[in-house]
Parts: sequence; structure tokens; C-alpha cells
Amino acid sequence: MAEQTQTFTGPDPDRNLERSLRIGAYVDRALDGPDKLIVEGVLRRSVGLAMEAEGCSAPVGGRCDVVAEDGRHIETEVVGFAGERLYLMPAGDMRGLLPNARVIPVAGIPEVSVGDDLLGRVLDGRGNPLDDGKPLSRRQSVPLFGTSINPLKRQPIREPLDVGVRSINSLLSIGRGQRMGLFAGSGVGKSMLLGMMTRNTNADVVVVGLIGERGREVREFIDSSLGPEGLRKAVVVATPADDTPLMRMHGAWLSAAIAEYFRDQGLHVLLLMDSLTRFAQAQREIALAIGEPPATKGYPPSVFAKLPQLVERAGNGADGKGSITGIYTVLAEGDDLNDPIVDASRAILDGHISLTRQLADAGIYPAIDIESSVSRALTQIVSSEHQELISRFRQIYSVYQEHRDLIAVGAYRRGSDPRVDDAIARWPAVLRFLRQHMNERVDTETSIRDLRAVLEDQNTAADAKNVAAVN
Repeated sequence: MAEQTQTFTGPDPDRNLERSLRIGAYVDRALDGPDKLIVEGVLRRSVGLAMEAEGCSAPVGGRCDVVAEDGRHIETEVVGFAGERLYLMPAGDMRGLLPNARVIPVAGIPEVSVGDDLLGRVLDGRGNPLDDGKPLSRRQSVPLFGTSINPLKRQPIREPLDVGVRSINSLLSIGRGQRMGLFAGSGVGKSMLLGMMTRNTNADVVVVGLIGERGREVREFIDSSLGPEGLRKAVVVATPADDTPLMRMHGAWLSAAIAEYFRDQGLHVLLLMDSLTRFAQAQREIALAIGEPPATKGYPPSVFAKLPQLVERAGNGADGKGSITGIYTVLAEGDDLNDPIVDASRAILDGHISLTRQLADAGIYPAIDIESSVSRALTQIVSSEHQELISRFRQIYSVYQEHRDLIAVGAYRRGSDPRVDDAIARWPAVLRFLRQHMNERVDTETSIRDLRAVLEDQNTAADAKNVAAVN
């Protein structure tokens, strides 16, 4: 009988043969069953942040371990594929990789260990402790990327949340389960305001995600903003700027997963994330590294798809569950409130609080710009009388800002417009109302009383009338 020969089809038979032999050599038993096999692959390319593997199969979002020269297993995540090649993004240091390194798919979906012993702890993007506390029990696991809730089963926002900040409690009331953004440029006081809300908000659990910020700020936030009392009911997830883009994104997903766990226990959770912009920038780095074309000012389309996936995980739970009130800081690069990430965040959040450099430079903290800030749930959680007070305050604030330049140079003639005269007379009281020391807490009832005092102060109103009469 004639000897049978095997013919390889394709553009490169030698490469196909090499690949087949390599796949056969890298077959091992799977951990999750004796009858299932894991087919290993090889690392074909590594440029910048992205790696390309061939010869193995893994789903997008799955995990693969790449074996370095010294035997270390470098954790990676599958972020895409093209033909028979997988695009991998490392979760840690890539040093020590060699061409044709082993690539081992890891079975299972990404999960995170949760439990009540997370309270008072500081974690990294993998969920491992950064502090010197005892090991975590890891009794229960939940999906890292969460599970969506039927929107018809979500409880509506009906209950106001006391955040301890006078101007927010009275003028921009936040409800339990609402998602709010803090919009500002650099150095205007986002982190300071976030710290005030962390200490003062009435919540059962506080989950803080410090995503892509400076490493020194992690300890400062824990010591200054939280303090020993606040840390006892808080979980901090820290992925500083020197972490890989994948870990920065995982820090945000992990914060949301932990908040969901406590919400499902029936607790009211405050989720603070600093910042949503760094999350978007991490996704941009990943997308550009694997060849996704940029769309809006350098941001690929996948960035604008990931933002709502993260934000929608906050909110009220289904019947009988708790709530997640989300506060997300958003960096307005160059103080541009039309920045792509700012604009996208404004569209998917339930309101936003804008901080202005003009007020910050004038020494007014928190530097909240009342005119450009809004809470979309306000009408559902405050009384009609309260809404009327807010409307009157906004009118006074807007009238003064409209004529600010004329007033500053002395070009405005008192008595020309009673509304402007009233705004000028009340402006010192307005500024006193907006100012609040970072260690001061003002509850909702006191905030509304202070607002009413600004609007109904008979002495201020009389002064305005006298000024008009004299002129």
C-alpha cells in the first residue's frame, strides 16, 4: 500500500505544521472537569500595551495567563480578536516576556469575592488588601461586571438623601438611588467636596473608588476625608495612575460590584468614584492599543459604550432591595464643560454639580455654580414650597451674575431695575449661604431654613427698597 501523505493547505504550510505541533504539545487537563481539555497557545506579538496570541481560544472578557521567562504567570484579559488571533491586555508588569511564550486560557468568568469583612478595608483592582489587615474570608463571589436589573423593577427615586452640604441639600437635592456628577477643571475642589460628602452623607455603607488618581491622594483621602470613624463603614478600592489601564478599569468595575453586593443585602450604599474621566481614559488607551479608530477628540466609540454600562449599575434595587447613590467626579479638561466625556456623562447621569474656577479663585468653597448645576430628581423628592424657594434663589443668583460686570465697574445705576437692586442687596447673604467649611456639616432641615432666611430676610429687603428710593 502506498504511503499516505498529509497535505497542508493555506499560504504557509510550514507555519501551519509548526502551529499544529505546538498546540498538541500544550494540551493540559482543565481544572473544572476531568473530561475537558484546555488548549494552550503562543504569544506572537507584543507592541506597547497590546499582545497577540495564536493557537488558543478564549471569550472576550475572559482571562489568559502568559508565562514569562522566569516562570511567572502574567494575568491578561481578552479584549478582542481578529481571525485566529486574540488581543490580550496585561493586568500587571509585562517585563520578562519572550516570543512564543505559552498562553494558557483560564476557565470561568471574572468574579470578585465579597462579604461583610470588606468594611474598613482598602483593596487594589484585583480585590486584594492593600492595608495590613487580616486576610479576607472570601466567602461569596459575584460577577465582576454585574448583572443588569429590569428597569421596570427598579424602585423610583422618592426619598431625599442628606449629604451634609448646605447648597446641595437645599438647591440641588439628591435622592437615594440617584446618579450625580461633579464637573470641574483641575484644582477647583472636586476631591474636597467629595470628601465632605463622604463624611457627612447618611448611608449604611460607603464604597469609594479612587481610579487613576495620584498615589499620594489615596492615603490622604483615607486619613483626612474618611477618618477612622468613616473608614469603619467604608470600602476603598484604589487603582492609582501607575496601574495598567486594565487595572484602572477593573477598579471601577470592582467598586460597582461591591456596592451591588451591599445593596442586595437591603442596605443604602453611597458609591463615590474619582474619577469617571480616568476610567474613560483607560478604556481609550486599551481601544487605541488594539487598533480601534478614534472618533470624538481621540476617544474611540467603545469609550462611550462603557460609560453607561458602569453608571447604570448604580441606582435603586428591585423590590425589597437597597439602593446605590452614585457620585462620580468628571474632569473638564481646560475647564471645558463641552468636553466629550463631560458631555457624555451629562447625558447619562441624573444630574450634575458644576464647580467653577471663578468662585474658587474668590475663596468660595464649595465653588458650586448654581446656574449650570441641576438635579433631575429634585421635583420628585422636595415639596412645592421648597421648589418655590429654589426658583427665587436661582433668579436672584442669575440676575446678579447677568449684571456682574456692570456692577463691578460701577456702571449700573441703582434704581434702574428693582430686581437688580434686590440682588445686590442680598448678594452678601447669598455668598455666606454658599460658603461652608470642609469640616462643617449642615443637615437638610437646617439647609432649608438657611435658604428661607436668605430670601425672607426683612432687613435685606428693606435695605434694597431704601437704596432704590434714595437713587
